[in-house]
Amino acid sequence: MAILESRELSWPDEAACQQFAEALAHAPGLMDASIELQGGLGAGKTTLVRHLLRALGVEGRIKSPSYAVLESYELPQGVASHFDFYRFDDPREWLDAGFRDVFVAPGLKLSEWPDKAAGMLPVPDLAIHMEALDDQSRRVRIDAGTERGRALLAALGPSS
Repeated sequence: MAILESRELSWPDEAACQQFAEALAHAPGLMDASIELQGGLGAGKTTLVRHLLRALGVEGRIKSPSYAVLESYELPQGVASHFDFYRFDDPREWLDAGFRDVFVAPGLKLSEWPDKAAGMLPVPDLAIHMEALDDQSRRVRIDAGTERGRALLAALGPSS
């Protein structure tokens, strides 16, 4: 992926993650974006997705799609699809599951463990790399891979 723009953030606690998610939820163009979430186990990928989906208006339980691979949420502004490719053994499973249709349809796509579907996913608008530090804070780098991604970063303001 060619990186058009990058931003580095530090989240001292979960409240900072939530604030970022709430800001991102209000960014124009988000509901047709593809966002990859990268980081090891416990980095906070699912936590970020939960905060983002809450900020977009999802009520009730927000399940991790670890076993189902995909959880979709119908929202007034469109469909949000949350993928977790952790259990994929072969990127071709992505094709076999029919996910190509989901990715070409309108809606927000949030993908955890995108490397497990390597070569199958479209270029992400944003790639969010998260690293858990010893003090429970998070080091975050956001890479824009498309012009939509650059616009999403711009909508977040100079620092988030």
